[in-house]
Amino acid sequence: MKHHQYNPNYGFVKEPVDFNKYTDRSLLQYCLGATMYMPGTKDFAQAVIDKKYPGLTSMVMCFEDACPEDEVPAAEQNSIHVLDALKEAEDSGKLKYEDIPLLFFRVRSPEQFQHFSTMLRKEHIRYITGFNFPKFNGVNGGAYMNHLVELNNKFGEIIYGMPIIEDARVAFKETRLLELMAIKNICDCHKNLILNVRVGGTDFSSCFGVRRGINYTIYDIMTVSNCLMDILNVFTRNNDYTVSGPVWEYFKVNKSMKGMAELPKVDLQQTLMKRKAIVNDAVDGLMRELVLDQANGFMGKTCIHPSHLNFINGMLAVTKDEYDDAYQIMHTKGGVIKGAKGMNEIAPHKNWAEKILMRAAAYGVIENDASYIELFGV
Repeated sequence: MKHHQYNPNYGFVKEPVDFNKYTDRSLLQYCLGATMYMPGTKDFAQAVIDKKYPGLTSMVMCFEDACPEDEVPAAEQNSIHVLDALKEAEDSGKLKYEDIPLLFFRVRSPEQFQHFSTMLRKEHIRYITGFNFPKFNGVNGGAYMNHLVELNNKFGEIIYGMPIIEDARVAFKETRLLELMAIKNICDCHKNLILNVRVGGTDFSSCFGVRRGINYTIYDIMTVSNCLMDILNVFTRNNDYTVSGPVWEYFKVNKSMKGMAELPKVDLQQTLMKRKAIVNDAVDGLMRELVLDQANGFMGKTCIHPSHLNFINGMLAVTKDEYDDAYQIMHTKGGVIKGAKGMNEIAPHKNWAEKILMRAAAYGVIENDASYIELFGV
């Protein structure tokens, strides 16, 4: 896999690297970017073989919220079919391994996780990067992780876990910190198997009977924003874990949507934050939230529609100024030194610089903020 294949002729200052499930975890955790969810009942194999979505680098087949309970057996069978189809396509030369997105399965419960895993064969594991664990908490987290360890030992392959923090005990203030610390203790015991921590913005919103509108970001919904900030506080200290941003629920794809070639050269962040129209309210809202995701420390974003892929992954590219500052910070012993646009304090900015260099490797380096529009492609 390689990011931005939807725009293969784009001229990067520094090209993004290739990656797959065997890439070192220290970098791979930054490569998830736009992780697209779909029902486990959807036969997605042909779309992968045909490279229908060149921006798709990470995908989740869901047995939980996107799949009615009575359809779970069919979703499991379909998922095995997808794995078999990918293997057959690779064996026959129709598909190269490097063109297969990182593939995850969002299981429904520890019991369903155990049941589905009995259906897996050794040849499937090459195509499975990991499993997503919904409503991960201090009670069920141990069962999820213990079985994940068993699978790693059984198949002798790396299979990652991605806890999804979306439980009501995290939403509610009186239980939040105790629950978050219980979750983190479980994760810390299996840190080498935790690829990413995910958050359920929709579930948190449900706890308070709210939903952000198309002209708001999740940060405008203060009860939910408060939950998210505490999750970041606990899990992103010293870059311990990457935490992905919550899903953006809106999309518009129609003939009136502007082609990128028609869009003005703008300073993307300034234009978005001043709420000047760029594409349409659905895409502009997504990009506005992405700016705030990155400012607050989220890395990547849950995605529900292919029209979001280019924007989420594109905005994770690093500008040359950011890259130069980060490189300078990581290669200077200490003190304060003049950077591209301000002063770089070497010790305090090291965690930021480390994250920027990882993003630069995964998503590439572009000239400046005005270059994002061109990177998104037509």
